[in-house]
Amino acid sequence: MSSAFVDLAGPGLIAKYEPVIGLEVHVQLATATKIFCACPTSFGAQPNSNVCPVCLGLPGALPVLNRAAVELAIQAALALNCRVRPVSRFARKNYFYPDLPKGYQISQYEEPLAEHGWVEIPVDGARKRIGITRVHMEDDAGKSIHDGFRDSDRYTYVDLNRSGTPLIEIVTEPDMRGSGEAYDFLTGLKQTLEFLNVSTCDMEKGHLRCDANVSVRLKGADRFGTKAEVKNLNSFRFLKLALDHEIARQVAILESGGSIPQETRLFNPETGETATMRTKEHAHDYRYFPEPDLAPLQIADAWLDEIRSRMPELPTRKRARFMESHGLSAYDADVLTASRAIAEYYEKAATAAGEPKAAANWVMGDLMGALNADGRQIADSPVAPERLGELLVLIRRGEISGKIAKEVFVKMFSSGEAAGAIVEREGLKQISDTGALEQIVDQVLQQNTKQVDQYKSGKETVLGFLVGQVMKASRGQANPGVVNDLLKKKLC
Repeated sequence: MSSAFVDLAGPGLIAKYEPVIGLEVHVQLATATKIFCACPTSFGAQPNSNVCPVCLGLPGALPVLNRAAVELAIQAALALNCRVRPVSRFARKNYFYPDLPKGYQISQYEEPLAEHGWVEIPVDGARKRIGITRVHMEDDAGKSIHDGFRDSDRYTYVDLNRSGTPLIEIVTEPDMRGSGEAYDFLTGLKQTLEFLNVSTCDMEKGHLRCDANVSVRLKGADRFGTKAEVKNLNSFRFLKLALDHEIARQVAILESGGSIPQETRLFNPETGETATMRTKEHAHDYRYFPEPDLAPLQIADAWLDEIRSRMPELPTRKRARFMESHGLSAYDADVLTASRAIAEYYEKAATAAGEPKAAANWVMGDLMGALNADGRQIADSPVAPERLGELLVLIRRGEISGKIAKEVFVKMFSSGEAAGAIVEREGLKQISDTGALEQIVDQVLQQNTKQVDQYKSGKETVLGFLVGQVMKASRGQANPGVVNDLLKKKLC
């Protein structure tokens, strides 16, 4: 927030106003092919290689709707608590971009796929409901790549590989009252879509993009102020920075007696400021009309029920279940539902171990630490969840100590071997046999007569030292409980 607007509109002035924020989130659906043709959606292909007459907008080419895209869009709508319309229609949204070969976008307008949903976010220790106005389907434009800085040496290249990739646009109600709420909403939305495998939500590849509509009004006012739309925010951090700047900018203008024009703005990450892109279009500027080459999309109840039956448990419900049935804290449940892959790994490990809390500690601690150090995702873990569970069973049975278990885990992570095989091969089983341990205990007591005398004179804390010496002498394999009992018995 380095601009003069922010300097002018300090915290005191900003506190007089209430921000009003709504988001328009564009999500690329995780289909293998485009929405209206069979071209692949793979990222990183040679420019203009994943194209055909349909996505190039050539005369006479007709679109055919991708059923998989519709099913993913419906799953997203259901997860957002929307009402899926039995009949929705595609429309042509007419505008000119160099990378929009048809000269129009196939979208939905008056009859979208789904409407009237909501998402809950945490606010001040409670839950706040953010309304979802609509979820509609559309195709994406291509990509313009600008090269050069001087006018005489500046070129723009157009790559149409992305043209026709399937999108959903999720439009919220203006229910957010600060950049933090918008950040939390987008975070929760991304997590839900990833859980469903509706989208990878990879913002670096453009799979999740966000436009923000923001206005300010004096606290207690009923009417909304004039909004500005900030386009193409491609990271959570930029979303928050752009909103904070835009709020301060609008407050500064109003406090100086000016008025806010309705316009579209762009955020510059280098300056931390927004700048005018164009005056805001209205719906009539796009000259919407029904898409003549596509029939209305009809969603039968049976199809809707079948899609609903295939949906996985969503993050909010999974967090609650982990806390209720597994006894996890809210923090642990949040960490273990950060992604579907983490949640599924944890559940498999907990089932194999028979100890949900112990499994949670190992997944969040040793496993996550090893994965982060190795630059891996949990889906690529060399330790399968069932094998982590087997390791925890060995601890529970007293066959290995917790210290030895950590050493075994390191070997499992580097080799992919099972815990039992490593323990057996390297002779790491915990020693619980009283006879075997008694010899080690006697030796430790003979070597530490000073500490023995201290214990007998009433300094009972010395016992911990003696236990440590026995553990050291046994290479960590002695059963600590048995060692404690033997030492107390011999020191009486």
